[in-house]
Amino acid sequence: MSTPADHALAQAVKPLVDAMGGVLLAPGEAREDDVILSWEGEEVVAVRLPQLADSLEHILAALERQHGKPLAELDRKTKQSVVRTLEARGAFSVRHGVETVAGALGVSRFTVYNYLNRENAAKNG
Repeated sequence: MSTPADHALAQAVKPLVDAMGGVLLAPGEAREDDVILSWEGEEVVAVRLPQLADSLEHILAALERQHGKPLAELDRKTKQSVVRTLEARGAFSVRHGVETVAGALGVSRFTVYNYLNRENAAKNG
């Protein structure tokens, strides 16, 4: 007997779910706030999405893996690039997002705001 994770739909969405920090579940295990994916009228798999704060931690961990070292060890230019990436992904709409990012980058909140302001000035200038 195959499991929901073996279904082609589940296999197709797994990289996206993993990138978001979500979890694939059997439809019967779904809670009210989970997303159930159906294929040809059959419930195939449920997706449990992380809380926003957990998503930010997941994004920061993925960026560390991408850069091959802790974000605090990156040079200033790369940290600015990370802040641009995080802004594009909505990291600063999460409560305490700036503080969380500042901690991960090993800089002050003021520095993160400076990076954001510099980027916004460049866009509008």
